[in-house]
Amino acid sequence: QVQLVESGGGLVQPGGSLRLSCSASASIVFKISTMGWYRQGPGKQRELVAAITSNGSTNYADSMKGRFTISRDNTNNMVYLQMNSLKSEDTAVYYCNAVPWPGREYWGQGTQVTVSS
Repeated sequence: QVQLVESGGGLVQPGGSLRLSCSASASIVFKISTMGWYRQGPGKQRELVAAITSNGSTNYADSMKGRFTISRDNTNNMVYLQMNSLKSEDTAVYYCNAVPWPGREYWGQGTQVTVSS
């Protein structure tokens, strides 16, 4: 069992930045997992934002490329999402996801990001 806890969400003005953090409870599982950030905006389906494999390869949704950066710290079981040049359409609940092997995944409870002036 892996518990994921997100933090770092909040209210930010358009053009601003936020860094989201996700802490994982199980070190061994974390180290082998592909970690991802997903988001779900109001009235929208949950969508992938970015993912990072256990060896550091990254993947981004097209609309986030160049603005968002995913990273991980395997020593401290953390994964981060640096978000720059935020837009109102980035407003959503952001979820941390861990996939240690096919067919198994874990989710955090989510953190709200609101981009508004």
